[in-house]
Amino acid sequence: MSTTVTSSGTPPRARQSGAVGALDRFFHITDRGSTFGRETRGGLTTFFTMAYIVVLNPLIIGLAPDRHGNTLGLTSVAGVTCLVAAAMTILMGVLGRVPFALATGLGLNAFVAVSVASQMSWPEAMGLVVLEGLVITVLVLTGFRTAVFRAIPRDLKAAIAVGIGLFITFIGLVDGGFVRRIPDAAHTTVPVQLGADGSLHGWPTAVFLFGLALTAVLVVRKVKGALLLGIVGTTVVAAIVNALAHPGPAFVGGKPNPGGWSLNVPSVPDKLFGAPDLHLLGHFSLLGAFSSVGVLTALLLVFTLVLADFFDVMGTTVALASEADLLDDAGLLPNTGQVLLVDGLAAVAGGAASASSATTYVESSAGIADGARTGLASVVTGLLFLVALLFTPLVDVVPSEAAGPVLVVVGVLMMSQIRNIDFTDLAVAIPAFLTITLMPLTYSITNGIGIGFVAHTMLKVARGQARQIHALMWGVSLVFVLYFGINLVKAAAGVS
Repeated sequence: MSTTVTSSGTPPRARQSGAVGALDRFFHITDRGSTFGRETRGGLTTFFTMAYIVVLNPLIIGLAPDRHGNTLGLTSVAGVTCLVAAAMTILMGVLGRVPFALATGLGLNAFVAVSVASQMSWPEAMGLVVLEGLVITVLVLTGFRTAVFRAIPRDLKAAIAVGIGLFITFIGLVDGGFVRRIPDAAHTTVPVQLGADGSLHGWPTAVFLFGLALTAVLVVRKVKGALLLGIVGTTVVAAIVNALAHPGPAFVGGKPNPGGWSLNVPSVPDKLFGAPDLHLLGHFSLLGAFSSVGVLTALLLVFTLVLADFFDVMGTTVALASEADLLDDAGLLPNTGQVLLVDGLAAVAGGAASASSATTYVESSAGIADGARTGLASVVTGLLFLVALLFTPLVDVVPSEAAGPVLVVVGVLMMSQIRNIDFTDLAVAIPAFLTITLMPLTYSITNGIGIGFVAHTMLKVARGQARQIHALMWGVSLVFVLYFGINLVKAAAGVS
């Protein structure tokens, strides 16, 4: 009889009876060559690696105004971010039984803040996120998700990831004060510039540069929890700088203060912990956006959310399962259905809680590298997010200059997908390039994806390869043509 050997070279302990034995059998801890200690340690590692989202998500969507100028608030978003991450990560552990943690998706939250909420109210925007999650869930239950995944060319999938990375980087640079809008851009050759007047000055910008250097060094040295440590370290420096130099906010008495903090002044709050603010739960309008921005625009926004979430999760799931050695001989994850179902439900939960769409985190690889192999690690991570609920008031201390460096580094990590694009083939390179560049240049992920789809279809037809275009690509490209040209059609028809 063969004996299972763990990565440390020693056989795992024999199965135990009672509650411990039941947990062992439920999570397959011994079967996967792990131990309770490793699962606990792995869960802790994953939490500290991705806990930055509790701070970063509020800074991205908590302060972003909707069309009416209303914001969700920092501590409110921090509370629901923790709650959704906790609930869905525990569900992933219990139902999927894999060491995958979930939280609000970076890129998705930026898209919701910049491209969705700016056109409607926050409840309407979160209603679209709920619809996105419902679509993802239906695609999982019907088995259609794989078919859709195969319809989009690999190069365009990679280009979407890279474009979102550049978009996030641009947001980080602007929020950090390194790149700034030119006040009277209509009379200049470029719309943005270095610093407030073409040069860098002000203590907040110096803090941003310190944070970028610190985060980059931590990531390069592969320090566990590098992104969280980068935010915390930069926030400490920011608080000291604010106490000594008093830069003030970016606007004082309605007048611009170029040397001030961009969004949030890093002052110590009255209390470090307390009961979480969860009043945003259920604060969404499922179909309100359709009357607010029109059916076509609302559908395109939902489609963009589905697309971004859809492909990110597929790649992340396969990568994590491979790293944890959970794939079968056919290269499939045995619990794929349950894992993808939880991920779809996480998007629904994120929208319903106003935390934005939640998704599986690639940072789970840190816990896997530390020995996690089962859903018990996810349960540990989820419980830690519940504990973090008590410390959400601390989010008021973190300035955007401390979060901006993390956005830049995340953009670098997403840029790695560019290696999957064949730039030697111009029919591939042109749609990919347009997708990548137009996201940050038009400040819209939707525009980048739309142009990429239309260009891909057009160039395939020009090459005489129309039969190679998936029916779904034809349909989506046509929808985007209507989206981009609707105003031209209205003008030609004399409709206002």
